[in-house]
Amino acid sequence: MPAGERLGMDIKRTEQSLMSAKHLAVRSAGLTVPQYAALFALADNPGISGAALARTCLVTPQAMTVVLKNLEERGLIERSPHPWHRNILETRLTEAGRTALELADERAVVVERAIAAEFTEGERATLRELLARCEQAIGRGAAQL
Repeated sequence: MPAGERLGMDIKRTEQSLMSAKHLAVRSAGLTVPQYAALFALADNPGISGAALARTCLVTPQAMTVVLKNLEERGLIERSPHPWHRNILETRLTEAGRTALELADERAVVVERAIAAEFTEGERATLRELLARCEQAIGRGAAQL
C-alpha cells in the first residue's frame, strides 16, 4: 500500500497536534495531559477506582498508578478505602485539584472550541461516526494479526 494512501499517518499527525496543543494548555497549571485527563474524569466521577479511571482515560492501570501517585503527592487528589471493598481505593479531587483542573481546563477548552468551530454540528457528528468506524476497522485489522 503506497504511503499516500495510508490514513494511519494522518490520524497520528492529528493526534500528535492535539496532544501538543493540550500539553501547552495544561502546562500553566503544572499538569501533564494524562494528569489533566485524570482530574477531568474525577470531576465527573468522584470516588472512582484507579482501574476504572484508567479505563476512562484510555491508559493502562500501571500508567494510571503513576499518574495518581504524582497527583496525590502534590495534594491534588485524595484516596481512601472504599467502605465495603477495602482493597479498592476511592479517588477524589481536593480543593487544590479542583483549582488546578479549572485553570488547566480554561486553556484546554480553547483547543476544543477551535476544533469544534472548524465544523458544523452535522460535520462534527459525521467526524465522530467516521472516527468510530476507523476504531472498529483498526480492531478488525488487529484481530487478523
